[in-house]
Amino acid sequence: MDKLKKVLSGQDGNDDLNVLQGADEAITLGWGTRVKAFIACFVLGVACSILGSCLLWVPRKGIILFAVFYTFGNIASLLSTTFLMGPLKQLKKMFDKTRALATAVMITCLVLTLCSAFWWKIPGLVVLFCILQFLALTWYSLSYIPFARDALIKMFSMCFK
Repeated sequence: MDKLKKVLSGQDGNDDLNVLQGADEAITLGWGTRVKAFIACFVLGVACSILGSCLLWVPRKGIILFAVFYTFGNIASLLSTTFLMGPLKQLKKMFDKTRALATAVMITCLVLTLCSAFWWKIPGLVVLFCILQFLALTWYSLSYIPFARDALIKMFSMCFK
């Protein structure tokens, strides 16, 4: 009977999704614990981003410390919402058609920030990719607020007429 339910609901034959759903269902945190974990992870992310910005001015290793802490801070802030909605729903929402471009740009900039700090060692690129990280994360976050993107576009179009 369970096999029939899976087939009729479209879950049969999709083993990768079943593994993710199993992991998503295995999380048994209560709502209060989820909110506390969200707050802790978000605060950690903001603190790392601020610390990274302060470490930018350290001689010689400052740009690397900035790149690592700022990138880790953005990742922690982004992952904090996983505690509220669960990992599967978070991934589905991140790659929804309204957020896919912002997610791709954000992930690309996260990787390029670290590459420009560790391998290419070009401070200007590190700062540029961090700015792009911030803009992509902001655009991604605005997609959760109804009409926020439209309002921002309208505001900027009015400023540059």
